[in-house]
Amino acid sequence: MRIAVYGSGGREHALVAAFVEHGHEVVAFPGNPGIAKLAKLSQGPFEEIEADLFVVGPEAPLVEGLADLLRGQGKLVVGPGRDGARLEGSKAWMKEVLASANIPTARFRTFSDAESAVEYLGSYEGPYVVKTDGLAAGKGVLVTSRRDEAVRDVVEKLSGEAFGAAGKTVVIEEAMEGPELSLLVLCDGNKGKALSPAQDFKRIYDGDQGPNTGGMGAFSPVPEANQELVDQIMREAIDPLIEEFKRRGIDYRGILYAGLMLTSMGPKVVEFNIRFGDPETQVVVPRVKNDLAQILMEVASGELRTEPEFISEAMVTVVMAAEGYPLSPKMGAVIIGAEDFKRDGVQIFHAGTKRAESGALVVSGGRVLNVTAKGRDIEAARRLAYDSLSQIAFDNMQYRKDIALRASQLETMLSKSGEV
Repeated sequence: MRIAVYGSGGREHALVAAFVEHGHEVVAFPGNPGIAKLAKLSQGPFEEIEADLFVVGPEAPLVEGLADLLRGQGKLVVGPGRDGARLEGSKAWMKEVLASANIPTARFRTFSDAESAVEYLGSYEGPYVVKTDGLAAGKGVLVTSRRDEAVRDVVEKLSGEAFGAAGKTVVIEEAMEGPELSLLVLCDGNKGKALSPAQDFKRIYDGDQGPNTGGMGAFSPVPEANQELVDQIMREAIDPLIEEFKRRGIDYRGILYAGLMLTSMGPKVVEFNIRFGDPETQVVVPRVKNDLAQILMEVASGELRTEPEFISEAMVTVVMAAEGYPLSPKMGAVIIGAEDFKRDGVQIFHAGTKRAESGALVVSGGRVLNVTAKGRDIEAARRLAYDSLSQIAFDNMQYRKDIALRASQLETMLSKSGEV
């Protein structure tokens, strides 16, 4: 099969690696230096590539209608049309859909003027959760216990100062407590099939401190997320969403990314995204035993039949980020040790790299590399990831040192108690 992949990050690198492993030919646009070692890079336009299957990685082109354009040409596409892509393109619309489908989520209010939003913030004690309505590359969410900080954030967003037009509407919702969980679900327009659960780390610093990022690391499987919990999430969140889409005339063929909070009242939806998560893809996709490309062909055809199967080993990925990320990442630092790195059980996925005129591999994005390791359990994968990371360097790189730490401790405790 010939597969066209749109994107240039770690998520797309992981997808390309999985496709190539099963013998498929891949053309990527625009790709990156890591992808270039596995696939042909196209100069575009993407819609002019000849391929059997088109996989769109990032959310922005889906929100802009790329899948509609491709399907209009009779092509098989993994990714929703513009109508379904509103699920990520507008958080306000997403919350309205969840309410209509009776899907468990946080209570919320939507505002487009600062005065009303600030008045609402003064009506209750925090914590406060403020989200920009439009796309913000995973950085448009503030969670704080300080009302003054929430007020400042609302004013900056609604003025357009923070995120431009994407922030001209904000969603203010109740704060939920509990472990987070990411569940990627394949959807053919009529039904969904879940991939292995994962957990990611949004804050830039250890201990979930500092500003939100697009994700600083992830792991899979998740000790708390047994099959019973996955079935509950499918029953209470995914199936009702698909039915709501069908009721609205939306033929959703692609990935549903459910970001969830495991609260004391049960799992609740924090957000839905419309594509493979990043960096969750880097730990979920390598655990799929089946030929993922064949399964995605079923998704695009509207006839999802194959049950995904997963290896027993765990995966941990640690993101190496640029100096100044996420607020103002600095570009151009030379990366040492990534290109010739080879070690059993370890993959280095490129996320923000490019080739300099000198031929050197250099930093070109906020999140630079994903060091992804496989182990018999989470602790083994974690040790391997961090040991491998120590052999790669660029100036003033940032990374968290606590990715999957709590999970490895919980896994050990459950193992001793006989629960795993």
